[in-house]
Amino acid sequence: MTDVLVVGEALIDFIPEGERSLGDTETFHRRAGGAPANVAVGLARLGEPPLFRTRLSTDPFGDHLANTLSENGVRPDLIERDPDAATTLAFVSLDPDAERSFSFHRNGTADTRMRADDIADETIAGVEWVHGGGVTLADDPSRTATLDLLERAGKAGATVSFDPNARPELFDEGEFVEHCRRALGLVDVVKATAEDLLETGVLDGDDRDAAGLAGSICEQGPHTALVTRGSDGALARSTPEAPWNPTDTALVVEHGGYDVEAADTTGAGDAFTAGAIWSLAGGEPLRDALGFANAVAALSTTEAGAMSALPTRTDVETLRD
Repeated sequence: MTDVLVVGEALIDFIPEGERSLGDTETFHRRAGGAPANVAVGLARLGEPPLFRTRLSTDPFGDHLANTLSENGVRPDLIERDPDAATTLAFVSLDPDAERSFSFHRNGTADTRMRADDIADETIAGVEWVHGGGVTLADDPSRTATLDLLERAGKAGATVSFDPNARPELFDEGEFVEHCRRALGLVDVVKATAEDLLETGVLDGDDRDAAGLAGSICEQGPHTALVTRGSDGALARSTPEAPWNPTDTALVVEHGGYDVEAADTTGAGDAFTAGAIWSLAGGEPLRDALGFANAVAALSTTEAGAMSALPTRTDVETLRD
């Protein structure tokens, strides 16, 4: 396993008690979340604590996030506290299948205020994998900071990955597609869902199956595409440029996922990302990495909250045996 740097938001998820709409819910459970934060904790749970570049408020929610990250072993070197901004809040609505939607309260919050000059060249030179996500592209200066880091990391020789994590409601009209496409041109690995890519217009064309979407991603510049399909597992495609592709043609592999009793799918995609990074950065073949990532994702759904059930390597190996 190599050193990893994750950049992006940490926020508070409020999860309703029971399967009710947000308007009908009176009781919520507070959980630490944010896609990049989930990835960082996922990697730490797997035994490889990453650097995590984020900006946290000094309000009580920010304190809770800082404590949660610390308790889970995430390295604090690049975590900055902001006394002048609040914490982003996300209210999660669950349907009977444990699928979720979000209502965000994110106006000038701490995670939107990261700056492009916050990470030294020496820090970037010391890592071999950098991961970012789409939510921080919604607002400057965090947008510029994220894109700048992805570009600098690629030039420094790191593998760079990106999850669009489509939340177009956070963007002005048309801006999500614009900024997401720019990010795709800077990275090596993309993890996404069909909804991330099609419903937002990031990819054009008629291909709606995972194989077609993965091929379209690779046409944008990345050498590897990981398309997740919920309980149906995932598909991966890599070009000959990918270090885990031993062939001289495109390599496509699939994994059907694992059957578990899901309580809450919030953060399952982030758990998958953590598993994929852990495996691929550690030199695992693409097929094995896909199975490992699916196992991490499946186990993460067995408790409420994005971080609550993130598994250890022992947990994953037990499920896969």
